[in-house]
Amino acid sequence: MRTTVIHTIQDITLFKNQLLQWSQQFREVVFLDSNNYHQKYSSYDAVLAVDALTSLRTDYHNAFEDLQTYQQTTKDWLFGYLAYDLKNDTEQLQSSNFDGLEFPDLFFFQPKKLFFIKENRLTLSYLAMCDDEIEDDIKEITAIIPNHNGQVSSKPLHIQQRVSKQDYLHKVNTMLGHILRGDIYEANFCMEFYNATADITPLNVYQKLNAISEPPFAVYFKNHNHYVLSASPERYLRKDGSKIISQPIKGTARRSDDLNEDIQIKDLLHSNEKERAENIMIVDLVRNDLSHTAAKGSVKVEELCEAYTFKQVHHLISTVVSHVEDGISPVEVIKTTFPMGSMTGAPKISAMKIIESLEATKRGVYSGAIGYFTPDGDFDFNVVIRSILYNSQNKYLSFSVGSAITAGSVPESEYAECLLKANAMHKVLNADA
Repeated sequence: MRTTVIHTIQDITLFKNQLLQWSQQFREVVFLDSNNYHQKYSSYDAVLAVDALTSLRTDYHNAFEDLQTYQQTTKDWLFGYLAYDLKNDTEQLQSSNFDGLEFPDLFFFQPKKLFFIKENRLTLSYLAMCDDEIEDDIKEITAIIPNHNGQVSSKPLHIQQRVSKQDYLHKVNTMLGHILRGDIYEANFCMEFYNATADITPLNVYQKLNAISEPPFAVYFKNHNHYVLSASPERYLRKDGSKIISQPIKGTARRSDDLNEDIQIKDLLHSNEKERAENIMIVDLVRNDLSHTAAKGSVKVEELCEAYTFKQVHHLISTVVSHVEDGISPVEVIKTTFPMGSMTGAPKISAMKIIESLEATKRGVYSGAIGYFTPDGDFDFNVVIRSILYNSQNKYLSFSVGSAITAGSVPESEYAECLLKANAMHKVLNADA
């Protein structure tokens, strides 16, 4: 049972900063922020979940079965992540690449304390065991003076590139060979940037990354020593009643400080045949994924290759929807669509095998998903991209970027796109590389 209390907040920006700072005392934290980015499908402007009553932590073996049992048993709010390597639970696949981060493949927790922000309305939802702390917590939070200018790192971070430019170009050409032979027709190829001795303040890194990106699916995630600092612009999957919404991103262009040039760049992206082809191929893949759990004839494309503008880049986004067939569990919908098609390729299984053979790093949480389940079995998850991952115990910091390789790809251009996507993370970390 939960106790619900509603407050009115005058300065939401200030309160979100206070809330984040207050949350640092807890072992488990998930903060989701839409940054007031206009979107058709949204329940809250921001959500904070802290302090686990129960939790589920596991590797990929039977992970979806364990998650389904956990979700159906608790019938409560659950927050957490699905790592990319859960693909190994659904298909005959493996992940044997280097892993410096050492995150579990799946982690969810049932929070004791929840904060939901919608416009200037704050809804607190506390488990009965701690509902006597609500008013004291509010007083404590609103008394905090936020630290807006905290240091990111105790020393300058030298960011290394796991794959050299020469190796990257060679690997993309290898992937183009697979496409030429018909093994695949699109695959998302990623590379890692890292520092193995990083000493950072994760909250400060997140706040700086969020400030320069302001994406609709930002996340600050903490589970003891494991952190995800995400400026993701992409939704993986949302369930709202019987309706399922997936919004794959494929197609990227830079921003310009010159307004007229910026509009021209966006228009060119919207009409670019290669970028649209990338997106449409993934739309077909997502339609197929959703069909596994959809009522007959309910899979539809609501939006195809629409150009959206973010602070760092322009993107093409499509919206694919369906209605779940009766008797299908929420976790089954996720299992049959995971990982997100925009981060794999098509055909999906072949693409994931080739990705594993060519990439140098285990993806882990990167290109997985972070989000929540409601007590009614609805859910909303982002795609973990534009994100910094950090293990504070072994001091390993990592961020990865990728692009879609198709028959029309030019390796040098794909490399430039990866560097464009990495730019915000480099800036935030004050990187000297």
